[in-house]
Amino acid sequence: MTTLITVLVVLAFVAVLYVFYRMQKKHMKFSTRVFAALGVGIVLGAIIQFAFGTQDKVTTQAMDWIGIVGNGYVAFLQMLVIPLVFVSIVGAFTKMKESKQLGKISFNVLATLLGTTAVAALIGIGTTLLFGLQGAQFTEGTAETARIAELATRQETVENLSIPQQILAFIPRNVFADFAGTRPTSTIGVVIFAAFVGIAYLGVKRKAPKEGEFFANLIDSLYKITMRIVTLVLRLTPYGVLALMTNVVATSDFEAILNLGKFVLASYTALIIVMLVHLLILVAVRVNPVNYLKKSFPVLSFAFTSRSSAGALPLNIETQTKALGVDDATANFAASFGLSIGQNGCAGVYPAMLATIVAPTVGIDVFSLEFILMLVAIVTISSFGVAGVGGGATFASLIVLGAMNLPVAIVGLVISVEPLIDMARTAVNVSDSMVAGIVTSSRINELDRDVLNDSNLVIEENV
Repeated sequence: MTTLITVLVVLAFVAVLYVFYRMQKKHMKFSTRVFAALGVGIVLGAIIQFAFGTQDKVTTQAMDWIGIVGNGYVAFLQMLVIPLVFVSIVGAFTKMKESKQLGKISFNVLATLLGTTAVAALIGIGTTLLFGLQGAQFTEGTAETARIAELATRQETVENLSIPQQILAFIPRNVFADFAGTRPTSTIGVVIFAAFVGIAYLGVKRKAPKEGEFFANLIDSLYKITMRIVTLVLRLTPYGVLALMTNVVATSDFEAILNLGKFVLASYTALIIVMLVHLLILVAVRVNPVNYLKKSFPVLSFAFTSRSSAGALPLNIETQTKALGVDDATANFAASFGLSIGQNGCAGVYPAMLATIVAPTVGIDVFSLEFILMLVAIVTISSFGVAGVGGGATFASLIVLGAMNLPVAIVGLVISVEPLIDMARTAVNVSDSMVAGIVTSSRINELDRDVLNDSNLVIEENV
């Protein structure tokens, strides 16, 4: 009987997938389909939980089958991270008008990404203190216990590394291993290697223009092919979001979520404040924040629902160049660097909040200036190498907590609300990379303000 009910649940899910397939065939807007999938997934997951509970065999078996769609979608996004990063960064060099711009672009992009991460860390600390979460105790259930055990294993890769050793770990000793994603810091390793390839291209372009042109055309072809693959994967987004949200809601312990409600509220408050900081930065370079929000909504909404900064990379670059007036080279640098460096949500707010929550349990005064400055510095440095697909926030938190000699169990205790918070974190991450692009393009006098101020130029996802 259990098997029969499981089959019926899975068939119902397949029927909903078919509805979304028909919506795609009727050319309904991509963002509409994604948000519809988000809502339907929540409803479907709630029905399954209400009917069978989180631990019932029907729920477990059904989620295994539904997980083929959801986890398969995430796997495809992870597949794209390294190729996207490599071709985008090398492509930024081939699109650069003058090599002398390299230093200005890279400095301004990195300064914006890291500077906002430091501010995000301060906001995370302040919000935690404002909500009185320092020293808070959270309930540990079965899922949390399993997660804590898993984290203890993952922490072994970083717990014995000092900050200088962590910085050295970013350097790609075997670039082929990093292309295979064998290290937690493989993404930043590929970023560094791609930058060397780009710099080498600039030298070849000067000394051997014919060979340089051939390489630029090759990279341009690879870029277009990679982006076409991305488009194919992005078409799966409504189905992936539907499956992921169904699984999250069907298997969530709502008592645990209620227990963590204050933490969720504090997290969203911090992330909203960080977004306001982004808008203030834009005001400082004479950009209308309302216009920015209107033009960036498609990519931010995609980031929110997909929870993937890497998946949002093509839309990110297209929005910067075609709607926000950012030059091609800066847009590619900012969007690509933003995947692994200075993610305000995952590598800024989140680890700072967790460290502030757990610090009092080991006798640390979280109001002391020494603690705050040390935490901000470690968070900023550790923001290098955070991957652009799910799991980056966890890795960043493990590094920060390990460097501060704080227990990592807190990361496992908030697992039940991780997806809920991660949606907003990802949107903030993507916003930060776009702000870095706008600020940098403005400072090198390449920002096309005619495009920026044209309210009719809004990118609609071509998927």
